[in-house]
Amino acid sequence: MRCPFCAGDDTQVKDSRPTEDNTAIRRRRVCTTCGGRFTTFERVQLRELTVVKSSGRKVPFEREKLLRSVQVALRKRPVDPDHIERMVSGIVRQLESSGESEVAAKDIGLLVMDALKSIDDVGYVRFASVYRDFREARDFEAFLGELSGEGHDDADKVDD
Repeated sequence: MRCPFCAGDDTQVKDSRPTEDNTAIRRRRVCTTCGGRFTTFERVQLRELTVVKSSGRKVPFEREKLLRSVQVALRKRPVDPDHIERMVSGIVRQLESSGESEVAAKDIGLLVMDALKSIDDVGYVRFASVYRDFREARDFEAFLGELSGEGHDDADKVDD
């Protein structure tokens, strides 16, 4: 592990413990070159995931990109950041434990929408507007009509 202060390669772990939500290991490190102390977080990765885009292009899965998209959808909403972190960790665990190394971007979007729907309606609509590629106000109206008139059984209607 490289030191963030002097870029030295020789660091020692002084303390190691799981995070409160048990999704990572928190390691307290010290650099033997400059004496700088810093913390790293290591996550267990069950498998390498590849995202298959709608165009057919394949890209490596990035947890941080998923986290950022959820944070954007929930910006200025009364949702605890720890709740967002747990939600994203749950989605990643679902993807990694699915048994597939390739996952469709559409499937990731559905998992996020499902999770957001139970957390915050505004965040859900914001994410859906990008995920479903709303182009006009009519698209919002139609989606909000579905949202207000649907039961939970209709939550998977994405390709209308």
